[in-house]
Amino acid sequence: MSEKRSPYLTEETGLMDSVDDHAEFSAPSGTPVDLDRIRRAVREILAAVGEDPDREGLLETPDRVARMYAEVFSGLHTEPRQYLKKTFTQKYDEMVLVKDIRYESFCEHHLLPFTGVAHVAYIPNGKVVGLSKIPRVVDALARRPQLQERLTEELAELLMSELDAKGVAVIMHGSHSCMTIRGVHKPGATFVTSAMRGLFKERLATRSEVLALIQGKNGESL
Repeated sequence: MSEKRSPYLTEETGLMDSVDDHAEFSAPSGTPVDLDRIRRAVREILAAVGEDPDREGLLETPDRVARMYAEVFSGLHTEPRQYLKKTFTQKYDEMVLVKDIRYESFCEHHLLPFTGVAHVAYIPNGKVVGLSKIPRVVDALARRPQLQERLTEELAELLMSELDAKGVAVIMHGSHSCMTIRGVHKPGATFVTSAMRGLFKERLATRSEVLALIQGKNGESL
């Protein structure tokens, strides 16, 4: 039987799951994440909130949390530009759109997750990039303490500069647990951010076209 790997643990991040999708994540030796420091901090947090870090159910929690942080913050140690270095010369000057790119990130204010989808479009300027590379860039930028506003801007700026594109449009939808499970407690609320560059910002018709393509034929928001 062939091994199954978690889709979030890849050669590119250096974080591999060598057993199966349900196995505990194991950070490789030499990881830049200080796992021992995280373990000690988690024990302190458990004690600080009134728990007993030595009871059976919590004994392995510090280690699990440390390995989880190594996984979900792997983007801190990944250079997203590497995915855009390989391009293909192509005389194509119409829009390229990748819709519904699922992402997971962590709000830097509360270290709680926010998840959603990204829609990314660009207008080539004589070269295109492999289709899978844009989702890889999204992952590399998302897997770190983030703000959705900054994530949107970083993605647009990176694609614009590295691809020398005529225009870039990024629209991100997110559900933030920092406002669904705490604070105002508003489950179902969706946070939408956008960044338009080049022709998408300069031309209303181009911007309207990408928005129509993202919304779909029925005009329903995705």
